[in-house]
Order: sequence, then C-alpha cells, then structure tokens
Amino acid sequence: MSTTASPDVEHAIDRCRPADVTPVTLDADALPGSRDGLRELQSALDSNDLVPAAVTVEARFDEPCSYATQDEADRVRECVRSAAFLGAGTVTVEFDGVADESKVRPALAAVRERARREGVTLEIDGPLTLE
Repeated sequence: MSTTASPDVEHAIDRCRPADVTPVTLDADALPGSRDGLRELQSALDSNDLVPAAVTVEARFDEPCSYATQDEADRVRECVRSAAFLGAGTVTVEFDGVADESKVRPALAAVRERARREGVTLEIDGPLTLE
C-alpha cells in the first residue's frame, strides 16, 4: 500500500481556498437519530457558518459480555455513519475502561474499517490501541 498521495489528491489540496466558517466538534449524544434530523442539523450548521469537523462519542466497554460489546460497537458505527453523512472527517471514541480486550479490540477494528470506507478517521482515546 502506497503512503504517497495520488496526483489528484495533491491537485485538490493545492486548489483549496480558505472559507469563512468555524469548524466544530459534535457530541454524538446530541446527534439526531434520523437522516431527516441530520439534514436539519446540517442546514442549521450551514446557516450559522459552522462546519462539522469531528464527532466525539463516549463509549462503554466495561462489560465482559460479547453482546454488550457488539451493541456498543454498533452504536459507535452509527456515529461514524452520521459523521460521514454530515461531512465530519474524524470520529473520536472516548472510553475509560475495557472489561475484555479480546472482545473490544476486534469490534473497534471493524468499526475503524467501516470508518475508513466511509472516508472518516477513527481515533481511539482510551486504554487500548488498535496498532
């Protein structure tokens, strides 16, 4: 896999122009649950000269149950989908504890892959890494 940007990407970056908008980080708990709600949020952000740069989601992986881990990973995955819909480039997952790393690590790796496919960077702010 190449780590060099393609000429098309470089060309697009070279042609960037500053915009008079304020980047904001959205709290996942405050995001609407429907696509119509997300459209309304996007419209409100636009009318206030705000651009969603990131979404932060507080997650809980403190139960050793596989079902609870998967439910939480699904919730984070939905936040990734919402972030992509809004045009945010990053989703940060914050959590304090992990009951069972052998369950959480693959669940978050799957969410990170989904984020990559959606064009969103998944960042982990917690006691484990995916490297």
